[in-house]
Amino acid sequence: MESPLIGERIFPVPPPLPGPSAISCHPKGLVMDGSALRGYSCVSTATRDLWERLFDEGYRADVSINTDTGDIIYAHASILGMASPILKGMLKQSRRHNCLRSISIHGVPYEAVRVFIRFLYSSCYEQEEMVEHVLHLLVLSHAFIVPQLKQACQRWLEDGLLTVENVVDIFQLALLCDAPRLSLVCHHLILKSLKDVCATEGWKVMKESHPVLEKKLLESLIEAETRQKERTRKMEQRKVYLQLYEAMEALVHICRDGCRTIGPHDRVFNEDRAPCNYEACKALELLLRHFAACKMRVPGGCIHCKRMWQLLELHSRLCADSDACRVPLCRNFKQRIKKQNKKDDIKWRILVRKILRTKSITGEPFFTSASS
Repeated sequence: MESPLIGERIFPVPPPLPGPSAISCHPKGLVMDGSALRGYSCVSTATRDLWERLFDEGYRADVSINTDTGDIIYAHASILGMASPILKGMLKQSRRHNCLRSISIHGVPYEAVRVFIRFLYSSCYEQEEMVEHVLHLLVLSHAFIVPQLKQACQRWLEDGLLTVENVVDIFQLALLCDAPRLSLVCHHLILKSLKDVCATEGWKVMKESHPVLEKKLLESLIEAETRQKERTRKMEQRKVYLQLYEAMEALVHICRDGCRTIGPHDRVFNEDRAPCNYEACKALELLLRHFAACKMRVPGGCIHCKRMWQLLELHSRLCADSDACRVPLCRNFKQRIKKQNKKDDIKWRILVRKILRTKSITGEPFFTSASS
């Protein structure tokens, strides 16, 4: 390929730009691993590998980390101090021995400590190592205040490592490590599978060592069942209130427009008429026909007529304009309400308020007027 000519000067062809596998550029504002980047970040695979080599080879390391097995991990004080404020404090208090500061991390296996220190260098870990040492890494990340590793451990536990067998142990660990989301996930799993969880070894150990925690879990189960029963009861009540509202709508529809074979006296009906959109119409039509033909229509005589009297009174309390309303006895009930005793009036007012509130939750909050 010929080089381009500008005047008499010859400019060489520039080399190609590196591909995406060689370097990754993250623009300002991009979120990586749950954390927002500051400014621009261009981190290549070679840079990450360089940090990995620095940890593996321990080049010019100035810190020795002692573990329970007697094995020693070499690291760099500047990296440890920047990654963890707890390690920075430990390094300040440590003594030098042969140009090396010495600190100890006890209580966890050597392999877990090595995975932890490696993460401080490159934020990398192997999947097999995380699965094997996730609980130890959760403890280390909490004890040494490494939030990125702590979040990674919680994600792994929540996304598949949490089982009925280990949920009690992880629940206790989450409480100790101040992991509220993880403890909540464990709590839900315990309540969901309490019968199976109670048969595990972890529950038996907790019952002996932490009886107070067992008591709180059982109390929370009772509270959850109580809340569920209360929620079910309110849903059933809401269903009844909504049915009453729909019955009021159907009553207005029948008395104003007519439905199938029943309606105002000045309208002509036939059985071939298309079905209406009100589900309560059929039952209400049967009730109206019975009410019109029943010889025990007085309140308290017939149970079906009593129900019809109650529906008519409820309509009168919901009706906005009784003078133009075509529902029977609407105006009479309006006048009767004024003479009703206060106790009964309060009960009706509460019922009307609940019906209207239920309708406002499930749909448009208004009552269809019975006026023409």
